[in-house]
Amino acid sequence: MLNQKKLPQQAPIHSGYGPRTTAQEALGNQDLSGKIAIITGGYSGLGLETTRVLAEAGATVIVPARTREKAEAALKGLPNIELETLDLSDPRSIDAFVQRFIASRRPLHLLINAAGIMAVPLKHDARGFESHFATNHLGHFQLAAGLWPALKKANGARVISLSSRGHRMSDIDFADLHYHHRAYDKWAAYGQSKTANALFAVELDKRGTADNIRAFAVHPGTIVTDLARHLSDEELKAMGALDEQGQRRIMEYNNETKTIPEGAATIVWCATSEQLAGKGGVYCENVDIAEINPVNAPTPGVRPWAIDPQSAERLWALSEELTGTKF
Repeated sequence: MLNQKKLPQQAPIHSGYGPRTTAQEALGNQDLSGKIAIITGGYSGLGLETTRVLAEAGATVIVPARTREKAEAALKGLPNIELETLDLSDPRSIDAFVQRFIASRRPLHLLINAAGIMAVPLKHDARGFESHFATNHLGHFQLAAGLWPALKKANGARVISLSSRGHRMSDIDFADLHYHHRAYDKWAAYGQSKTANALFAVELDKRGTADNIRAFAVHPGTIVTDLARHLSDEELKAMGALDEQGQRRIMEYNNETKTIPEGAATIVWCATSEQLAGKGGVYCENVDIAEINPVNAPTPGVRPWAIDPQSAERLWALSEELTGTKF
């Protein structure tokens, strides 16, 4: 049982923002000149909006991409952009990207891990790792480990881990992470990876605080983006994400469903807000720190297993073992 008294920071601070806040509004008038950010998935959906807002505020934004042509088209016209090559499912590609950045001798002020896959068919990589867990968690774990010297050099870095309310669909199954023995469920696999993203922020913040590196997990809301490309029309219709003509659409607005600018707001807030100075290791949504809610509660918030310090430490040790990476 999670002792909530050990997690005093996992409670709303009543930021003054809310579900309709946009990324631009969450940033305010901050000047990010001189700041350097790396945003995985920074050329699509929420990542692209985050890239735009930070770059137009003066930050140098490095956007690594698997498909350079797609990224070039999406980022055309934005200032302060550096396009790079990276495949989060390929450990050699991650190492090569890290080496290139470290060789530049620059600090890294913001690492925003926004890339990911959702509800894909069962697939294992060359190491035998299930694709959601390998891409959404292990790829970003290896990336952050390699970039650690640059994060320390920033003397005030933040690492943003894009989790999801989908974490409610599964805790970490340490006995069979990669679906070698249990029946595959694409939503449970996605949920497990999103729980891993949240736990990553918990443990990274604990380890990074002494070097002035803070970490945050973010649930952006439910937004119809390219992340849903593997969902069938029937699944999208059940979610209310298809109109009568069969076109993808924004669902009826509420505190959960958002536009892309609204969905990127919590990411930008966690990356830049002075309201979070001295804080970290927390799960955020609707531009505030989320409440802890019971496992079966219909309400939003973070489930206890996604912020459990013991699980975070166990996942960290296992991730080091699986990737052969040490921070």
